[in-house]
Amino acid sequence: MEEPQETLFAVLIRQLGWEDYEVFSARYAETARRLADVTRTPAVASAHLEKRQFDRWRRAGLKRPPRREARRVLDELFPGHSVELLFRPVATASASGRAECSQEAPEASIDSGIEDVVMTAANESARFAAQAEGSNVGPHTMEQLEADIRRIVCTYPNRPVGPLFQEVRELRNHAFRLLEGKQPPAYTRDLYLASAVLCGVLANASFDLGCYSAAETQARSAFLCGELAGHNGVRAWIRGLQALIAYWDGRPTDAVRLAEAGSGYIPEGGTAHIRLASVKARALGQLGRSSDALGALHAADTLRDATNGADDLPGGMLAFLPEKQLFYASSTLLWLGGDQHLADAESRAQEAVAMFSSAEPGERRLGEENLARIDLALARLGRGDVDGAAEQVHEVIGINSRRHTESVARRLAYFRRDLSRHAAATSPSAIALREALMAHQHHTSTALPPGETA
Repeated sequence: MEEPQETLFAVLIRQLGWEDYEVFSARYAETARRLADVTRTPAVASAHLEKRQFDRWRRAGLKRPPRREARRVLDELFPGHSVELLFRPVATASASGRAECSQEAPEASIDSGIEDVVMTAANESARFAAQAEGSNVGPHTMEQLEADIRRIVCTYPNRPVGPLFQEVRELRNHAFRLLEGKQPPAYTRDLYLASAVLCGVLANASFDLGCYSAAETQARSAFLCGELAGHNGVRAWIRGLQALIAYWDGRPTDAVRLAEAGSGYIPEGGTAHIRLASVKARALGQLGRSSDALGALHAADTLRDATNGADDLPGGMLAFLPEKQLFYASSTLLWLGGDQHLADAESRAQEAVAMFSSAEPGERRLGEENLARIDLALARLGRGDVDGAAEQVHEVIGINSRRHTESVARRLAYFRRDLSRHAAATSPSAIALREALMAHQHHTSTALPPGETA
């Protein structure tokens, strides 16, 4: 007798580290409670998953579809994957949708599975970090390394991640090789700082490719290098990145904890603490802690007023621009809901979009601009302006068709879900928009390399 085929659900929970029933059921129950609070539907909070049902979901041949409450929780846990797709045999599901990290990047020099390459790079960083816990460098070498890093962090927001990942990995390995030699202590510190930044960029890129486990490994190695460099600015920035990964991974409590841990490192200068407060606000908003979330937004504004514009980090993707702060605030306010918060979210997202779109063509942060536009669309949808929301989403589809990002794909999936539940879901504008979103999802799942997550 043949063994039952595994479902896409089984593949996804294995990739996310949720294979154990106790781990997944805890995540499932937490999501059900949060969804009940956000949507004000108490029935969802009672959703409970028995182990027998969990085991059935992992094997193809499910006889009965999940109940309505379970479907809503699964939509929240796996945005972008329909419940029907989740329980198909994985070979069938892969023809209709993709699991995380399965997408190949045609523009990249990575020819085989991107996940293998990303995980290999993460393991290399982890091995180095383990060795580091236990002169071949001169001024020219350091100047070149620092110049390469500045170029990479400044061009990251506009480049496909595939080719960039390979380049950063090679540069990081070069810094590691230099550290294995002998050099004056001052150069050792500079090399550890360079390695921290490069591992941080690889963490960000791994995250953008949807490989959260690899991203967290790279971030831990980056933080260790920052510790060895004794550099508070990079330590605060890495803690912010770790908090961001936790937030997008559906772990808002961890995101708050990491953001608070990062605030203990007083940067030499720059915007790392503004970012920490803004990520914390988003996570608190996701948890429904309204007064705390608004307090974190106020703290970010206060820190922005106090900054002097100097930065001890190389700028580019490591800098937290005012327009980025604005759309983090809009995301926070969207989580909180209510007429006034929706109006404030629309205002901040609109201002962020205007600032992003006014940048010089070579300096536009397209992924972040798209996320701000989706926030603006969600705010307008929440206020009943379907046509205004559609205008922004069509802009996003146009940009994302040229430069695909994982975060934008996720946010579009959330938007499509909210649109399908809207009172005007059957209007011609809403129907046309859903069709455009479905066509875009099909196109980008097979054709384009991913980019950055904000």
